[in-house]
Amino acid sequence: IKTTEIMKDARSVIGKIDRLLCSDKPPNLFMNRHCPECEYQECCRREAAERDDLSLLSGISEKEKRDLNSRGIFTVTSLSYAFRPRRKSRRSPDKGEKYHHSLKALAIREQKIHVAGSGELRIEGTPVYLDVEGIPARDLHYLIGVRVDYDGGSVHHSLWADNRREEEKIWRDFIDIISAIDQPVILHYGSFETDFLKRMSDLYGSPERESTAGKAIAARINLLSFIYARIYFPTYSNGLKDIAGYLRFKWSDENPSGTKTILWRSQWEKDHQSVTKQKLITYNAEDCEALQCVTEFVGAISGRSDRDRMDEQQIVQADSLPRKSWFRWRKPQYLLPALDEIGRMAYWDYQQEKINLRSNKRRKKMAKTAVRVQGSQPRANKVIQWREPDACIRCGGSKLYRHHKYAKTVIDVRFGRSSLKRWNTKYVDYYYRCPACHAVFYNPDRPWNGKKYGRNLLLLCAYLNIDVRMPQKRIAVFLKEMLGFTFSNNTVNKLKEKAALLYKPTYDRLLNKISSGDLIHADETPVNLDGKTGYVWAFASMEDVAYVYASSRDGSLTQTLLKDFRGVLITDFYSAYDSINCPQQKCLLHLIRDLNDDLFKEPFNEELKEVVAGFAGLVRPIVETVDRFGLKARFLRKHKKEVARFFKNLFHRTYQTETAAKCKARLERNRSTLFTFLDYDGVPWNNNNAEHAIKAAVLLRRNLGGLSTERAISDSLILLSVCETCRFKGISFLDFLRSGEQDIDTFARGHKDQHKSKGGSLLSFSTDSPNPVTPSAI
Repeated sequence: IKTTEIMKDARSVIGKIDRLLCSDKPPNLFMNRHCPECEYQECCRREAAERDDLSLLSGISEKEKRDLNSRGIFTVTSLSYAFRPRRKSRRSPDKGEKYHHSLKALAIREQKIHVAGSGELRIEGTPVYLDVEGIPARDLHYLIGVRVDYDGGSVHHSLWADNRREEEKIWRDFIDIISAIDQPVILHYGSFETDFLKRMSDLYGSPERESTAGKAIAARINLLSFIYARIYFPTYSNGLKDIAGYLRFKWSDENPSGTKTILWRSQWEKDHQSVTKQKLITYNAEDCEALQCVTEFVGAISGRSDRDRMDEQQIVQADSLPRKSWFRWRKPQYLLPALDEIGRMAYWDYQQEKINLRSNKRRKKMAKTAVRVQGSQPRANKVIQWREPDACIRCGGSKLYRHHKYAKTVIDVRFGRSSLKRWNTKYVDYYYRCPACHAVFYNPDRPWNGKKYGRNLLLLCAYLNIDVRMPQKRIAVFLKEMLGFTFSNNTVNKLKEKAALLYKPTYDRLLNKISSGDLIHADETPVNLDGKTGYVWAFASMEDVAYVYASSRDGSLTQTLLKDFRGVLITDFYSAYDSINCPQQKCLLHLIRDLNDDLFKEPFNEELKEVVAGFAGLVRPIVETVDRFGLKARFLRKHKKEVARFFKNLFHRTYQTETAAKCKARLERNRSTLFTFLDYDGVPWNNNNAEHAIKAAVLLRRNLGGLSTERAISDSLILLSVCETCRFKGISFLDFLRSGEQDIDTFARGHKDQHKSKGGSLLSFSTDSPNPVTPSAI
């Protein structure tokens, strides 16, 4: 089989060569990693530089070049204008940065170093710079260069092997050098040294893991991996020669390369001249020195926040570049200050407040009237004279004199049967003076508790924000236009915080009820909070929902919250749920959707179609039984034989296509959690409840717009938990808030009894008075 494949590849290569020889036109120019071995390298590179060809960028493939050409990008300069700073992925915030050829082109065009992402190169110990020379075709390593950077200076070691027999000796000498250094930190450039360390450890033995050398080898740092996709130098490649050359480091030989070392080693093996050997040792030592130069520079700029100093060194933070997009509103960027001033004066707000207002006498008069109305004190709808204290709070004397008057107005709203009205309650009180001890005080038993806003107002803000999904900025506009309140966005946020604090016991009761129940649906979704990515977890039973915020998706939250849960947990296939010690049911609908996507991608894969059809034939009768008899185990247990038969047949099948094999492995891996619902009453086969609850969290996330904080999202989730639980139980969220009840189940039972006594709809709610509970100030 291998011989046939080799012959097939050989015929393909010969056919390509024939087409090139028969063609009148030269082949398309494309610089690749084999160019250093070609005698026409200089000629091709000169032509590519004249064209500013995209293949000058090291690492770009022919497919990527064709894709760029199809978009009208043919040169490195044109590619540099295609870079756009992108936000970090919400689904994988910890994922490493992606390499951008466009950012590399931008660095070359501007001749500035561009830094993307974050991360600091920390070397805690003594730096040891390693460079190895070898002949990969012969699997021979004949020269190890070790440069140790002490406080007083640097010491270089060159370990030379004349032949393969001496390879073990220089490896032992290298281990001895590392072992004699205090806290060595090995640094190298590229994967060649990584393969060398692994190869030598396998052939001649590695030092113990707890030893100094063993720890240093295990914790080695590949500088190229740190630079890649993080620091973009204005060079066409990330090779050590290019980057060190940009930092003004020079080799003694002109145009040094690894290919030359192979020729020098072959020449030395023929004549054994010391000049050739010294040339190799010098080249290796200079590579170590160049590595030290690049390491020190990268360590100096990585993790730096001093932007002014970075600008002086021609270093640009890629995240600070303006995000230009034609698909969103943005402030125009003008090159000249005069143009910017003209553009500022053309804004609609500026025209209305300055130009048009000055030109129109009627509007000017209306603006002055609006200012006077806004500054006037609202009339009190009700005045309450508060009672005087019974005795002096200091000496207990009963004889008291009024000292001076004190008034407090509580701003609130009043709910009518079909109306909403602004309601201001004025409380009148006095400071009192005791003639016996001369103490001056007021009655501490005040109904408004020293607060400015009433209960109904903060509950209205919570209802509009959570249930109606009105952003806080629009709530402030609504309250101003409809009720005459002049609130800032911060005031509306404070009202929501107070409402969340009021219903925190209700939220804790919900969370405890769900975690101690018999069934939990769980799901999660990312949320962007002021540049950071967090996660909202939804835990739902059949009638209750609770949302919890977590800063990460590692599953520690679910392990803490559900550590004592022994019911059935229904989830998707996220592995964080597997560590919870309880019966689990994976969502079959998730699995069916994934299988269907695989079929769409490979519609002619007969093996995959066979696996999916077999699984669909297994699940369909089970779903029909659920549809006929409900989620009752006595009717569902009969399908367990069919499940066992399906997995037995699947186990004995062997698939050649990769997708079908992966599908089989996934089914077998999750066998114990796919059909748990057959053994339990009331356990669904899908994660519908959690997914439905997640939709509400997604809508809330859309309203937040990425401008919230952890505390604000936690307050919102408390109220959202209460709102969605009311929706699951079929009761009104606003009616529950107005009732003054703290327990949703108690309110639902009273609501049901009221429905029976009045014969009304279960979803209607009426009271004999506009405010069933007297609004006390919060």
